[in-house]
Amino acid sequence: MEYRDLGRTGWKVSTIGFGAWAIGGTWGPVDDKESLAALHGAIDKGVNFIDTADVYGDGHSERLVGRLRRERSETIYIATKAGRRLDPHVAEGYNRANLTAFIERSLRNLEADAVDLLQLHCPPTEVYYRPEVFGALDDLVASGKLRHYGVSVEKVEEALKAIEYPGVQSVQIVFNMFRQRPADLFFSEARRRRVGVLARLPLSSGMLAGKMTRRTVFAPDDHRFFNREGAAFDRGETFSGIDFETSLAAVEDLRGLVPPAATLAQLALRWILMFDAVTCAIPGAKRARQAEENVAAAGLPPLDDSVMTRVRALYDERIRPLVHHYW
Repeated sequence: MEYRDLGRTGWKVSTIGFGAWAIGGTWGPVDDKESLAALHGAIDKGVNFIDTADVYGDGHSERLVGRLRRERSETIYIATKAGRRLDPHVAEGYNRANLTAFIERSLRNLEADAVDLLQLHCPPTEVYYRPEVFGALDDLVASGKLRHYGVSVEKVEEALKAIEYPGVQSVQIVFNMFRQRPADLFFSEARRRRVGVLARLPLSSGMLAGKMTRRTVFAPDDHRFFNREGAAFDRGETFSGIDFETSLAAVEDLRGLVPPAATLAQLALRWILMFDAVTCAIPGAKRARQAEENVAAAGLPPLDDSVMTRVRALYDERIRPLVHHYW
């Protein structure tokens, strides 16, 4: 496992982390025993960074992650998120009182004295233009409730605005073979300001694992069933905002690039790690074997220039017109 600096925190975090959305809910059926086995399996392989949120299973994911940390002796950095409990989800809700209440709830779920990394959870764009929000987070760091804070964003423009605030240590953003815009400008700015980058949805909601077909059926409580058009939350969160048929066709074009003895998912994760601005990719897993396969991607040799060029050409030809200027 390779470890990279997360912003200016002083932490060295694994380049492959564990995304704990799926073990909380909205990704189809889950089993706590299997979820815990997946978490333990990831730690066994060198993962030391886990990303969760207070709304994943209404806190269930946080509680599982908290249990994991109690059962392990290794240093494990846990990032969670706050804001999506707001109803309505509006900029005015991102105030000191609400953020403090959300953080206190997460601390109870995690059974922790302080949140390692608190991320604003894809707030409305207006929030990034409210310095009092980031001032409140600074105060929560000073009081000991937070060790560090960052943001999870929908758009590159939000990421660029967020890193103007000196307390922002990390930006979590959708980045994968089908969502390449962050590499155009944001990555260089993040490097310049020494801000960590967390690549979320690195497998494009599982599409880049290469196991889906036109006959794949998703459970009614799986966001890949109910959110393809953005009915529940931002459309870009599901299959990177690309229609299912187009994604399937693009995946077929990628299969020929997979290294020997590797999987398409591992190729997709290794592709992300070719960008040195990325601190950590956070694929999800519901079973131990999935977690272990994800981690193995970090051990693949660097991809050669021809592979990187072909992935970019595929993006430019098939995907760019569908997503590049939206997010």
